[in-house]
Amino acid sequence: MTRQSTHMPATARVSVILPTYNRGWIIEQAVESVLGQDYADLELIVVDDGSTDDTGRRLATFGERITVIRQANRGVSAARNVGIRAATGELIALLDSDDTWLPGKVTAQVAFFAKHPDALVCQTEEVWIRNGIRVNPGKRHRKQAGMIFERSLALCLVSPSAVMMRRSLLEAVGLFDETLPACEDYDLWLRIAWKHPIHLIDRALIVKRGGHADQLSRMPELDKYRIQSISRLLDSGVLDRDQGDAARAMLATKCTIYAQGCRKRGRMEDAKRYEQLARRYEKGSMG
Repeated sequence: MTRQSTHMPATARVSVILPTYNRGWIIEQAVESVLGQDYADLELIVVDDGSTDDTGRRLATFGERITVIRQANRGVSAARNVGIRAATGELIALLDSDDTWLPGKVTAQVAFFAKHPDALVCQTEEVWIRNGIRVNPGKRHRKQAGMIFERSLALCLVSPSAVMMRRSLLEAVGLFDETLPACEDYDLWLRIAWKHPIHLIDRALIVKRGGHADQLSRMPELDKYRIQSISRLLDSGVLDRDQGDAARAMLATKCTIYAQGCRKRGRMEDAKRYEQLARRYEKGSMG
C-alpha cells in the first residue's frame, strides 16, 4: 500500500469527482456548491455520462472553472472511475449530481486529515431532503465512526457525497466495480471497512436529496447486488473470523429474503439458486 506523508499540509490539493447523467435540472446547484467552497487548491471534474438533455449546455456556462469529461453512457461506477483516474489531487472527494455541499465542507475535511495523518477516509453528517421536505434519517441509517464493517453489512452507512479519501486508499483497494449497476458504493465501502476505520466529522456539511424517479436507490432488487458483493468478499479470504461470521449470517438472511421474493414472482429457478447460496454461507460454514 502506498503510504502518505505524515505531514500532509492543510493546503493539500482536493480533486472532486462529480458524475452526472441527464441531471440538467439540478446539476448547476451541485457545481456551484463546490465552486463556492472556501478552499483554494481544488479541482472539480464533472463526468457527463452520455447525457441527452441540456446538461452539456449548463456545464459549458462554468467555462474553465471546471473540467468536463464526456463519454458514452457507461454507468455511475465507470463515470466515477474515469474522473478519479484523471484527478491530480492527494485527496479525492465525491459528489452525486443531485446533492450539494454546505459551506466549509472541504476545509473541515482537509483539516481533519492534516490533524489525523493515519486516517484514510472520513465522511460528514448530512441533511436529508425527500421530495423537497427535510426529514430525519431513521435509526438504522445513522452514521457511526470507526470499524463499522459489521454494521455496514445490512445497508450502506457511507454517503458518497459526504466522503473524502486519500488517493492511496483507492490505489490499495481498487476503484468502483463497473459490473454493478447499483450498490457500487456499498461494495466499495465494505472493501474498505473490513480493514480501515471510517472516520466521521459530526457536522452536517452536505445536503442529500432523494425521492426523484431517476435515483439508483429506487432500482428494484438491490439486495441482489449486495449479495454479490458480500459473497465475493467472503470468497476473497480477507475477513477475520468475527467478520466472516457476520458476513455469512447477513448473506444468508439476504439470500433467504430475496429467494422468497423470487418465489412470489414465480421465478423458481432464481429462488432455488439463492436458497442454495444461503445454505452455503450460513453461519459457521467455511463455504
